[in-house]
Amino acid sequence: MDKEILNSYSRINHLNVSRETFLDFENYISMILEKNKKINIISQNTASKKAIIERHIIDSAQIIDFVDLNSNTTTDIGSGGGMPGLIVAIILKNMKNKMNVHLYEKSYHKSRFLKEVSEKLNLNTKVFQKNIFEIKNLETGTIMSRAFKPMPVVLDLVYENFSKYKNLIFLWGRVEKKFLKIQKKDGSLIV
Repeated sequence: MDKEILNSYSRINHLNVSRETFLDFENYISMILEKNKKINIISQNTASKKAIIERHIIDSAQIIDFVDLNSNTTTDIGSGGGMPGLIVAIILKNMKNKMNVHLYEKSYHKSRFLKEVSEKLNLNTKVFQKNIFEIKNLETGTIMSRAFKPMPVVLDLVYENFSKYKNLIFLWGRVEKKFLKIQKKDGSLIV
């Protein structure tokens, strides 16, 4: 395998991912870049191979250590272009873990993209083209979310729509960090 490719993923070497995982990431990136010409899978500001690796793949891959690997399912709410759900599914596939990754995305075009990637890479996923806010009594192991909705909205969604889950993983941006700082000051919520 090209040494440059391996070096570009050096920040996740501690995950002991296989060469096949890197090849799946490379195929996924190619699919993102191709589809992004037609529909907005990711922001044009991060639509370069280097940015996808650094900002999306590595960011999402690092959560694998927190996913409950003993559950039958893990759920990505508001999947968008598949981060973190498809990234986790790629890693699970190459770990030989049979967990099913549920991807909820209400956009037809993005859901279609998630299905295409899953089929091409032979991932153990199930794509739901549904509004996650309208589905009740969901059960899963890990619930994960990245750049979906503001933290209070996601927490309300989990409380209202999931009847059973083991843990939550939210990848936060600057807005959510600011929210937590405000909440800590007034004492109403400490996460």
